[in-house]
Amino acid sequence: MRALLVILMTALLSGCGYNDFQKYDEQIKADWAEVLNQYQRRADLIPNLVSIVKGAAAQEKDILVSVTEARAKVGSIQATPELINDPKAFAQFNAAQGELTSALSRLMVVVERYPQLQSIAGFRDLQAQLEGTENRITVARNRYIKAVQEYNVLARSFPTNLTAMMFSYSVKPSLTVEDEKAISKAPKLDFSEPKAAPAK
Repeated sequence: MRALLVILMTALLSGCGYNDFQKYDEQIKADWAEVLNQYQRRADLIPNLVSIVKGAAAQEKDILVSVTEARAKVGSIQATPELINDPKAFAQFNAAQGELTSALSRLMVVVERYPQLQSIAGFRDLQAQLEGTENRITVARNRYIKAVQEYNVLARSFPTNLTAMMFSYSVKPSLTVEDEKAISKAPKLDFSEPKAAPAK
């Protein structure tokens, strides 16, 4: 009888998903850390970008101020790994990042009216770095979304949902499709001179 009980307990524990929760939780933390890393990389580029644009297009003060304010708002939110366990703080962080993306997109549209910017080597470098960072953000966000999906399926599926309830493993917040559309769209960075009309 005791041997049967040991076998039954082993079977229950092996199917409870406890180890899977640990694995997926660590994967989510790692993927979220990479999202934060790429957002920080983008935030670090912004002061130089604003400085160069201000020198060539100072009259676009409203746009420059909106980018600076959006960056400050993002910087005011404590972006820690624990953020993913606080749905309200998570939503605020994503909203702030969305505002920053929107402000950057507006800035990129405005600076297209200033072809002299493309002659500034520092601006061309920032342009390439920003474009690459936006692509990295999209990749990092997609990895995070996938990791959260796997964790949440585990937390909601039977019998692992019993383990989730027992150990208070609640579902993790994901980046929504609406956010993904707003944030993953890289700003348009085409600063080429307009092509001359063909001769008639």
